[in-house]
Amino acid sequence: MQYWLIKSEPETYSLEDLKKEKIGRWDGVRNYTARNNLRLMRTGDLCLFYRSVTQPAVVGLCKVVKEHYPDPTSDNPAWVAVDVEFHSALKKEVPLKAIKDNPNLQEMALLKQSRLSVQPVSVAEFDEILNLSEK
Repeated sequence: MQYWLIKSEPETYSLEDLKKEKIGRWDGVRNYTARNNLRLMRTGDLCLFYRSVTQPAVVGLCKVVKEHYPDPTSDNPAWVAVDVEFHSALKKEVPLKAIKDNPNLQEMALLKQSRLSVQPVSVAEFDEILNLSEK
């Protein structure tokens, strides 16, 4: 299993939207690195759902339920989408400041490539985020 962080602005698509839909399409990605990460996602991989821009924080978890396929929002076959299923909201949101302040998370792609909308997360980083959400 691999772990990921996927980012969305709450006005565009929120964790609450995914919860209502149960399964949502992760589409509209137009960055080559993020697209390549979508291509690496496998069914069953877990994703941290990150609310960007407004009160940035990791707010929940979702699971990849359909691997990459042509993004229906683009005429260019190079762009892909995946389907994710709502898993859970975190007990406590993990704000960006808490991530920046945590010495165990200093190598996270979120801090190194802040604009990347789909990024890998190590097992240790994933576990640390979950630990922070329990405190």
